[in-house]
This record gives sequence, structure tokens and C-alpha cells, in this order.
Amino acid sequence: MSQLRLPFTSLSPAAYQGLLATNTALAKSPLGLPLIELVYLRISQINGCAYCLGTHSQTLRECEVPQAKLDCLAGWKISELFNDRERAALAWAETLTYISEKGAPEPLYLALKDHFSDVEISDLTLAVSLMNAFNRLAVAMNL
Repeated sequence: MSQLRLPFTSLSPAAYQGLLATNTALAKSPLGLPLIELVYLRISQINGCAYCLGTHSQTLRECEVPQAKLDCLAGWKISELFNDRERAALAWAETLTYISEKGAPEPLYLALKDHFSDVEISDLTLAVSLMNAFNRLAVAMNL
């Protein structure tokens, strides 16, 4: 296991607490914790954040998400285990994670409108942004 590069939580406590406060607020989103955690797990797969993979897999198991669904998450586009709402959220999460390559295409945004309220779309976008920030911190600092 790698050694933590810097104790960022104590070096930048106010900034880190802001991230944690955002995480706490999003856990209460009308999106529901299982969907948020599914998005977090997929983003962590893309970003290769081992710490977050363990954390979000465990939370999803505690939310009673079937293990088969977790096992197929990387292949959600072809798996029958994901509903249209989850697919729209995962597509948005992936495109925003690769935003420098893919942007935020209008068709993917419009697809969200079929399944989510404006508040939920806002929360989803914040959740994607937050998890990408957490992943970058964890990977950069060898968490």
C-alpha cells in the first residue's frame, strides 16, 4: 500500500469540510442514495480510485443493491440489470467525467429530463462533480 503523500484533510480542513458537507447534502437528495452511490461507483471505476471503489461498493451492498448489478456496472450499457433512469444518470456521469473529450452533449442532457426533475438533475450534476473531485484527491494523494 502506498504512503499518503500529504495529510490534505488537516492541511486544507475548511476546503475538505466543504466537500464533506456537499456529500452529506447529496445523501439526502431526492435522487435516492442507491442511485447516487451507483453513480459514485461508476465514476470511481473510470478514475481508478481503489479507495472509493471499496467505499461505494460497500455502501451499495448496505443499500441492498444486488451483487450482480455491482458486478455488471462497468457494462451497464449492455446489461439488462439497469433501468432507463439509471442509464440516463450513468450516461451523464460518464460524459461529465470525460468532459474534456466529450463535453456535455445536449441529447444526454435532454434524456435526463425524461427521468429527473430539475432539482434532481442539479443534484446529479453536483454529485458527479463531487465524486470526480474526491477521486482526484484520493488518487493524487495515494489515499
